[in-house]
Amino acid sequence: MSAKHPIVAITGSSGAGTTSVTRTFENIFRRESVKAAIVEGDSFHRYDRNSMKVAMAEAEAAGNRNFSHFGEDANLFAELEALFRDYGEAGVGQSRKYLHDAVEAAPYKQEPGTFTPWETLPDSELLFYEGLHGGVTTEKVDIARHVDLLIGVVPVINLEWIQKLHRDKNTRGYSTEAVTDVILRRMNEYVHYICPQFTRTHINFQRVPVVDTSDPFIARTIPSPDESLVVIRFANPIGFDFPYLLSMLHDSFMSRANTLVVPGGKMELAMQLIFTPMILRLMERRKKSYAI
Repeated sequence: MSAKHPIVAITGSSGAGTTSVTRTFENIFRRESVKAAIVEGDSFHRYDRNSMKVAMAEAEAAGNRNFSHFGEDANLFAELEALFRDYGEAGVGQSRKYLHDAVEAAPYKQEPGTFTPWETLPDSELLFYEGLHGGVTTEKVDIARHVDLLIGVVPVINLEWIQKLHRDKNTRGYSTEAVTDVILRRMNEYVHYICPQFTRTHINFQRVPVVDTSDPFIARTIPSPDESLVVIRFANPIGFDFPYLLSMLHDSFMSRANTLVVPGGKMELAMQLIFTPMILRLMERRKKSYAI
């Protein structure tokens, strides 16, 4: 953790909704004039799209049916920790972009599914990471220890699968069977690499549908925000003005002393109310550290 060079990380699995949370933070950064260096977790995958297909085939031929983007073998955990460490110490680091589709790839004149070259981060006041592994800890790395504000985005598992199924089928052209195979392949590493991160987060956002999602593989639509509740868990509730949040978020309630439940449609407003003062405190701490 660093006063001069704070790090904020959003962590959650594929289909969890971390990208929409990133947009909320981008609005906060723009409104509060915070200069943030934004890093996408996909840029720290070990393989590009074609190489990943080869690596998966080799792993399966060797009897490993659990090889996936969720685990250590398919990611550059050491390089990600080095980025967080270097940024926390000196505000510097190296990153790149993973080009998901033709639209992203066009400006770089590269094929979709490839990486851009490694580049030095731009001058910034804060590092913002969004991806799978912002809170990972293994026998070799401890990425979570470098993060000043760690946020988990973790819908209930059936909703997460519904969101992934609809995204991969509608935007990537995958079949239900293909997406289901990916979900099953990832499950072991989901349990060992993704789930443990949510015990290290400062705040978790968990969207819970209030409609029937008992068989996510036949769901025709994604439950809308108005068909959901959002459970917000604070690891340390001290310092949060819950009466204020309850007054600002209509129909919200406390289910535990550290847990706020809000209507799904109020999730972005809740994030704005909760995280704006937290970002401002990080910026004030940064300012004071330079004044010493």
